[in-house]
Amino acid sequence: MKIIGLTGGIGSGKTTVANMFSELGAPVYIADIEAKLLMNRSKVIRRKLIALFGDKAYTEEGLNRSFIASMIFKDKSLLDNMNAIVHPKVASHFKRWLKKQDAQYIIKEAAIIFEHNKEKEYDYVITVVADKEDRIKRVLSRKGMSRAKAVSIMENQLDDGEKIKRSDFVIVNDSLTETKEQVYKLHKKLSSLT
Repeated sequence: MKIIGLTGGIGSGKTTVANMFSELGAPVYIADIEAKLLMNRSKVIRRKLIALFGDKAYTEEGLNRSFIASMIFKDKSLLDNMNAIVHPKVASHFKRWLKKQDAQYIIKEAAIIFEHNKEKEYDYVITVVADKEDRIKRVLSRKGMSRAKAVSIMENQLDDGEKIKRSDFVIVNDSLTETKEQVYKLHKKLSSLT
Protein backbone atom coordinates (compact mmCIF):
# COMPACT_ATOMS: atom_id res chain seq x y z
CA MET A 1 0.00 0.00 0.00
CA LYS A 2 1.35 3.40 -1.01
CA ILE A 3 1.21 6.32 1.42
CA ILE A 4 0.41 9.54 -0.41
CA GLY A 5 0.98 12.86 1.33
CA LEU A 6 -1.45 15.62 0.44
CA THR A 7 -0.38 19.14 1.34
CA GLY A 8 -0.79 22.78 0.41
CA GLY A 9 -0.96 26.20 1.99
CA ILE A 10 -3.87 27.41 4.10
CA GLY A 11 -6.98 27.90 1.96
CA SER A 12 -5.57 25.96 -1.00
CA GLY A 13 -8.35 23.37 -0.80
CA LYS A 14 -6.51 20.35 0.66
CA THR A 15 -9.60 19.06 2.42
CA THR A 16 -11.77 19.53 -0.69
CA VAL A 17 -9.24 17.50 -2.70
CA ALA A 18 -8.98 14.89 0.10
CA ASN A 19 -12.78 14.50 0.01
CA MET A 20 -12.64 14.00 -3.77
CA PHE A 21 -10.13 11.17 -3.30
CA SER A 22 -12.37 9.71 -0.59
CA GLU A 23 -15.35 9.74 -3.00
CA LEU A 24 -13.21 7.67 -5.39
CA GLY A 25 -12.68 5.08 -2.65
CA ALA A 26 -9.28 6.08 -1.28
CA PRO A 27 -8.97 5.92 2.52
CA VAL A 28 -8.18 9.43 3.77
CA TYR A 29 -6.55 10.50 7.03
CA ILE A 30 -6.80 14.23 7.76
CA ALA A 31 -4.06 15.00 10.28
CA ASP A 32 -5.48 18.37 11.44
CA ILE A 33 -8.89 16.86 12.26
CA GLU A 34 -7.32 13.93 14.08
CA ALA A 35 -5.01 16.29 15.99
CA LYS A 36 -8.01 18.35 17.17
CA LEU A 37 -9.85 15.20 18.25
CA LEU A 38 -6.80 13.93 20.13
CA MET A 39 -6.31 17.31 21.85
CA ASN A 40 -9.81 16.88 23.28
CA ARG A 41 -9.66 13.13 24.02
CA SER A 42 -6.13 12.54 25.29
CA LYS A 43 -5.60 13.23 28.99
CA VAL A 44 -1.83 13.33 28.43
CA ILE A 45 -2.09 15.98 25.70
CA ARG A 46 -4.59 17.94 27.80
CA ARG A 47 -2.27 17.96 30.83
CA LYS A 48 0.74 19.05 28.73
CA LEU A 49 -1.18 21.79 26.89
CA ILE A 50 -2.45 23.21 30.20
CA ALA A 51 1.16 23.21 31.45
CA LEU A 52 2.19 25.05 28.27
CA PHE A 53 -0.67 27.55 27.88
CA GLY A 54 -2.26 27.72 31.33
CA ASP A 55 -5.77 26.90 32.55
CA LYS A 56 -7.44 28.85 29.73
CA ALA A 57 -6.24 26.19 27.23
CA TYR A 58 -9.48 24.28 27.86
CA THR A 59 -13.05 25.30 28.61
CA GLU A 60 -15.94 23.09 29.68
CA GLU A 61 -16.60 22.45 25.94
CA GLY A 62 -13.02 21.27 25.34
CA LEU A 63 -9.97 22.76 23.68
CA ASN A 64 -10.05 26.58 23.67
CA ARG A 65 -8.85 26.94 20.08
CA SER A 66 -9.32 30.70 19.81
CA PHE A 67 -7.29 31.28 23.00
CA ILE A 68 -4.49 28.97 21.84
CA ALA A 69 -4.49 30.56 18.37
CA SER A 70 -4.17 34.03 19.91
CA MET A 71 -1.27 32.87 22.11
CA ILE A 72 0.54 31.26 19.17
CA PHE A 73 -0.06 34.36 17.06
CA LYS A 74 1.85 36.39 19.69
CA ASP A 75 4.61 33.83 20.35
CA LYS A 76 5.65 31.46 17.54
CA SER A 77 7.76 29.30 19.91
CA LEU A 78 4.51 28.14 21.53
CA LEU A 79 3.51 26.57 18.20
CA ASP A 80 6.72 24.51 18.12
CA ASN A 81 6.17 23.43 21.72
CA MET A 82 2.56 22.49 21.03
CA ASN A 83 3.56 20.55 17.90
CA ALA A 84 6.16 18.65 19.95
CA ILE A 85 3.32 17.54 22.24
CA VAL A 86 0.67 16.78 19.62
CA HIS A 87 2.54 15.50 16.54
CA PRO A 88 3.97 12.31 18.10
CA LYS A 89 0.48 11.32 19.29
CA VAL A 90 -0.98 11.97 15.82
CA ALA A 91 1.85 9.91 14.26
CA SER A 92 1.04 6.97 16.58
CA HIS A 93 -2.68 7.30 15.84
CA PHE A 94 -1.96 7.33 12.08
CA LYS A 95 0.12 4.12 12.34
CA ARG A 96 -2.76 2.36 14.11
CA TRP A 97 -5.25 3.68 11.50
CA LEU A 98 -2.97 2.60 8.63
CA LYS A 99 -2.88 -1.02 9.87
CA LYS A 100 -6.67 -1.19 9.47
CA GLN A 101 -6.65 -0.04 5.82
CA ASP A 102 -6.84 -2.32 2.82
CA ALA A 103 -6.39 -0.27 -0.33
CA GLN A 104 -3.87 0.27 -3.13
CA TYR A 105 -3.04 3.65 -1.67
CA ILE A 106 -4.12 5.95 1.14
CA ILE A 107 -4.10 9.73 1.37
CA LYS A 108 -2.70 11.48 4.44
CA GLU A 109 -3.60 15.17 4.36
CA ALA A 110 -1.13 17.26 6.36
CA ALA A 111 -0.45 20.98 6.05
CA ILE A 112 3.21 21.00 7.05
CA ILE A 113 4.88 18.09 5.26
CA PHE A 114 7.63 20.20 3.71
CA GLU A 115 7.93 22.70 6.57
CA HIS A 116 8.97 19.81 8.84
CA ASN A 117 10.91 17.90 6.15
CA LYS A 118 8.56 14.91 6.42
CA GLU A 119 8.33 14.11 2.68
CA LYS A 120 10.44 10.96 3.12
CA GLU A 121 7.59 9.45 5.15
CA TYR A 122 5.51 9.26 1.95
CA ASP A 123 5.79 7.32 -1.29
CA TYR A 124 4.52 10.38 -3.17
CA VAL A 125 3.49 13.91 -2.23
CA ILE A 126 0.70 15.90 -3.87
CA THR A 127 0.60 19.66 -3.39
CA VAL A 128 -2.63 21.58 -3.86
CA VAL A 129 -2.17 25.17 -5.06
CA ALA A 130 -4.59 28.01 -5.69
CA ASP A 131 -4.54 31.74 -6.39
CA LYS A 132 -3.48 33.69 -3.27
CA GLU A 133 -6.54 35.97 -3.25
CA ASP A 134 -8.86 32.95 -3.64
CA ARG A 135 -7.09 31.31 -0.72
CA ILE A 136 -7.53 34.42 1.44
CA LYS A 137 -11.25 34.58 0.57
CA ARG A 138 -11.69 30.91 1.55
CA VAL A 139 -9.84 31.43 4.84
CA LEU A 140 -11.85 34.56 5.70
CA SER A 141 -15.02 32.45 5.69
CA ARG A 142 -13.65 30.55 8.72
CA LYS A 143 -14.74 31.56 12.20
CA GLY A 144 -12.50 34.09 13.91
CA MET A 145 -10.24 34.67 10.90
CA SER A 146 -9.05 38.09 9.77
CA ARG A 147 -7.16 39.03 6.62
CA ALA A 148 -4.07 39.91 8.70
CA LYS A 149 -4.18 36.53 10.44
CA ALA A 150 -4.64 34.67 7.12
CA VAL A 151 -1.71 36.49 5.53
CA SER A 152 0.43 35.88 8.65
CA ILE A 153 -0.26 32.14 8.46
CA MET A 154 0.57 32.12 4.74
CA GLU A 155 3.85 33.92 5.41
CA ASN A 156 4.79 31.23 7.95
CA GLN A 157 4.26 28.46 5.39
CA LEU A 158 6.59 27.60 2.53
CA ASP A 159 5.59 29.35 -0.68
CA ASP A 160 3.89 27.33 -3.42
CA GLY A 161 6.93 27.48 -5.71
CA GLU A 162 9.10 25.68 -3.16
CA LYS A 163 6.37 23.11 -2.42
CA ILE A 164 5.89 22.44 -6.16
CA LYS A 165 9.63 21.79 -6.59
CA ARG A 166 9.55 19.19 -3.81
CA SER A 167 6.27 17.52 -4.89
CA ASP A 168 5.64 14.52 -7.11
CA PHE A 169 2.24 15.82 -8.26
CA VAL A 170 0.48 19.20 -8.24
CA ILE A 171 -3.25 19.89 -8.31
CA VAL A 172 -4.31 23.42 -9.28
CA ASN A 173 -7.51 24.14 -7.38
CA ASP A 174 -8.99 27.12 -9.21
CA SER A 175 -12.20 25.49 -10.51
CA LEU A 176 -13.98 22.61 -8.78
CA THR A 177 -14.79 20.92 -12.10
CA GLU A 178 -11.15 21.02 -13.24
CA THR A 179 -9.93 20.00 -9.78
CA LYS A 180 -12.22 16.97 -9.85
CA GLU A 181 -10.80 15.99 -13.27
CA GLN A 182 -7.22 16.32 -11.98
CA VAL A 183 -8.06 14.20 -8.93
CA TYR A 184 -9.69 11.53 -11.09
CA LYS A 185 -6.65 11.33 -13.40
CA LEU A 186 -4.30 11.18 -10.44
CA HIS A 187 -6.43 8.51 -8.77
CA LYS A 188 -6.08 6.37 -11.92
CA LYS A 189 -2.33 6.96 -12.01
CA LEU A 190 -1.84 6.18 -8.29
CA SER A 191 -3.96 3.04 -8.61
CA SER A 192 -1.74 1.82 -11.46
CA LEU A 193 1.53 2.60 -9.62
CA THR A 194 0.88 0.11 -6.83
